[in-house]
Amino acid sequence: MRIGIDGLSQRIQHRLGRSPCDGAAYAFRNRRQTRVKLLVWDGTGVWLCQRRLHRGHFTWPDIAAITHPLTPTQWDWLITGIDWQRLSAPAPAHWQV
Repeated sequence: MRIGIDGLSQRIQHRLGRSPCDGAAYAFRNRRQTRVKLLVWDGTGVWLCQRRLHRGHFTWPDIAAITHPLTPTQWDWLITGIDWQRLSAPAPAHWQV
């Protein structure tokens, strides 16, 4: 989590082939999944925000996925440390609806 705006911007460009100024927000986490950094272009400059959980960890998408779009609701759950993937979990097959 020592990388700043320039280093994260380079990772976005080289690993994803995208521009950090394309209007998307890019989130990065540490290995223990207790910290998240968010890189966002707001039209006039770049914001770099960091959040740290004192208990628990962030639920992250599958490691095989390089990028994963999130809805605003999923993002709100992710940054609070709640398992956002449970928002849209299908009911077990044996349940009758």
